Parts: sequence; C-alpha cells; structure tokens
Amino acid sequence: MAATLLTFETVGKRFANDVLALDRVGFSVADGEFVSLVGPSGCGKSTILRLAAGLTEPTSGTITWTGSRPRLGFVFQDAALMPWATVEKNVRLPLELLGAEEGLIRNRIKETLELVGLTAFAHAFPRELSGGMKMRVSLARALAPEPGVLLMDEPFAALDEFTRERLNDELRGLWQARGLTILFVTHSIYESVYLSSRVLVMRPRPGRIVGDLNMAQPMNRDAEFRHSPEYAERCRALREVLLEGAHS
Repeated sequence: MAATLLTFETVGKRFANDVLALDRVGFSVADGEFVSLVGPSGCGKSTILRLAAGLTEPTSGTITWTGSRPRLGFVFQDAALMPWATVEKNVRLPLELLGAEEGLIRNRIKETLELVGLTAFAHAFPRELSGGMKMRVSLARALAPEPGVLLMDEPFAALDEFTRERLNDELRGLWQARGLTILFVTHSIYESVYLSSRVLVMRPRPGRIVGDLNMAQPMNRDAEFRHSPEYAERCRALREVLLEGAHS
C-alpha cells in the first residue's frame, strides 16, 4: 500500500469578507494516486488546491506533507499562457525561474513537448493554437520542472467533448507512465469517474468532504470502458452521493 503523501485535517478557510469557504475538511492522498474533487460551484474545490500549493493559508486545522513537500506543478482552468511568447518560451519560464542551466532547459523543453505532442509547434504563438493545444502547452509547462505532484483546476472545462476525452486519455497515460500524484478539480461526474483512482465529493459552501469513492479498477481505460455497464453504474453512484451531499 502506497504511503500517505498529503493530509488535510479538520481544515477550515474563512476569507477576509467573512465567507466560510471550507469547514472541517479532512482527507488524505497517497503517493501515486489520482484523486478528483467533485462538487457544486463555490464549494471550495479550487481553494483546496490553493491550500495544498501553499498559495493561501488555512484559517484552522492542519495541512501536512509527509517528509519535505514535493515539487508541485499547477495547471489552471485557463491555460494562462504568455501571448507574446512562443510555445517553447512558455515552457521555458518555470525552468528559468528555478535557475536551471541552459543545457538542461533545452533538453527538458524538447522532452516535454514530445510528451504532449507539440514538437512541431515549438515556435508557434498561443493565438495560433486551438484550445486543446493551449492546454497541452499549459500541461507541458507544469511538467517541465519534473514535479512529483500535479494540481489541476478544471483544465478541460472549456473544451469540446471530443477534445476533452482525448486529453483525458493522454493525462491518464502521463499519470501512469510518470508515477505522478494528481489532485484534480472537475464539475464533471463522467470525467472524474473515468480519470480517477478516487473521487472526493464535496457539499455546498461551506465545503466539506461528504463522500470518498474508490475508482481504482480497472487500471486500463479506453472507449470501451466509457460504454461499459460498470462505468454507467459508477457515474450513477457518484451522482447519488452528490445529490445527497447537496442536501446535507
């Protein structure tokens, strides 16, 4: 059994305007897990990612990384690319900020663009890319520094269904090949069931975990799994927990 990597214990978050966003949130993430957070808008899913990243501090409770905190990669809902910079230069940015040497930077850019299928677009500008390609650049930028943990905040929400499914497949492949730990925020029941080894269900604000569903098997998923009775049953079960949570 994999070791626990991240633990939230009775975490609360109250903002300066006195809005209580999170109330006694508790869960853990094991090394190598793909954990999705699902819940209604405004329930604090994105706040949990920001807390995990250290971008904001909890009002109460504790957030613990086992050992030293691993290097984190953050992928936002908006690709948030620098419009004046090429794909290559967008991916270069975090490596330069880390002070990596030029030879390593060039190698990491080459490897990461190959990984996300954008080698041919290294010198293109964001305005020349489709929505799906922009998200690939954002993912490449997050992966370039070789993070151990990837935090993803609804990265595929604005994409068409076919592009979204293709990127879901690619993301699962990266997760398995790289041994990443992923904490993923989504509104989509179908996406969370397809991607995850576990799904954490949140109730409306103040956000709290009201369900923890195991999705670990089968490990290999494809179009056939999306049309299987097992997938449909898992989606139905998750929907029920979401509905129960909305009235808890």
